[in-house]
Amino acid sequence: MEWVVGLVCLIWGVIGRGFSQQQEPQVPCFFIFGDSLVDNGNNNAILTLARANYMPYGIDFPQAASGRFTNGRTLVDVLAQLLGFPNYIPPFAWVQGQELLRGANFASGAAGIRDESGNNLGDHIPMSQQVNNFRRTVEEIRGYLRGDDGAVQRYLSKCIFYSGMGSNDYLNNYFMPSFYSTASDFTPQAFAASLLHDYSGQLTELYKLGARKVVVTGVGQIGCIPYELARYNGSGSRSKCNEGINEAIRLFNSGLRKLVDRFNGGQLPGSKFVYLDSYKSTKDLVKKATSYGLEVVDKGCCGVGRNNGQITCLPLQAPCEERSKYLFWDAFHLTEAVNILLANLSYSSTSSSYAYPVNIQQLASL
Repeated sequence: MEWVVGLVCLIWGVIGRGFSQQQEPQVPCFFIFGDSLVDNGNNNAILTLARANYMPYGIDFPQAASGRFTNGRTLVDVLAQLLGFPNYIPPFAWVQGQELLRGANFASGAAGIRDESGNNLGDHIPMSQQVNNFRRTVEEIRGYLRGDDGAVQRYLSKCIFYSGMGSNDYLNNYFMPSFYSTASDFTPQAFAASLLHDYSGQLTELYKLGARKVVVTGVGQIGCIPYELARYNGSGSRSKCNEGINEAIRLFNSGLRKLVDRFNGGQLPGSKFVYLDSYKSTKDLVKKATSYGLEVVDKGCCGVGRNNGQITCLPLQAPCEERSKYLFWDAFHLTEAVNILLANLSYSSTSSSYAYPVNIQQLASL
């Protein structure tokens, strides 16, 4: 329990702390790839249902409804603070000029490893396109460094790259048979293998473009989010996770950790990959909820219907008042309080169960 108490104390320090203008960042830049868990505005100007640029999203964020799919900061916002950056990493859609030298966030709500994942929600920027956007970014950085390829590679080799992908390949693809055929085309084992093959290629492309310090996250317990609890449990039933979904996700996560071992074992020379076990960390948060001040772990703070998960948070809807006591902000996404908890675990945990083989603080120092 001592580590829990210590972590909570550290977390409350981060909750109340703004960006320091005094410290130098531990790494020169931070590049982010992913989906709505880390999107900070790239979807605002595209035609999609996967948008969060309306209240009450951002109700606890200084810039209000910025496009973040939570009430406040995302996990990567908190990581940027922990890494010492003077500002949040801007979305690629808005970044201007030499801001790119500090990094960019390429993430897009509804995005997946497979291009078609999330099509049921409208437009989005899949991982393949996010990698292409980074390729354009490298060209811009090359211009700022006077066309010196060696300087570009040395610069990027010191940066942190974060990639959180896979959730929509299950939530908005494999387990949506009314819209996609993947569940009939693949067994769960074959689908995980196909995703890992594609993802390996995408991460290798990032490596070829200069990424050397790379953080990849496993997929969380999608079978336990309010949306799935509402679908899986009938009216009046106790909330019970859909373990069929969770078992499929564990196959992917197990393969992703092994992929990290292969990359670190010499497949991508000079790289250092870190695997964050989002599945275990969120599962443990539920088990020890009261230790973290969490009281509600099976329904969203904002939403409609069973578990506040049948319809996600609507424009101008009144959310719960005690948001720091909720695990979930809406039908799909975590609250700022939980993002802070998970970011701190990722950054400084001494347990390889959460961050493997090293934590992000150690990765930054390499």
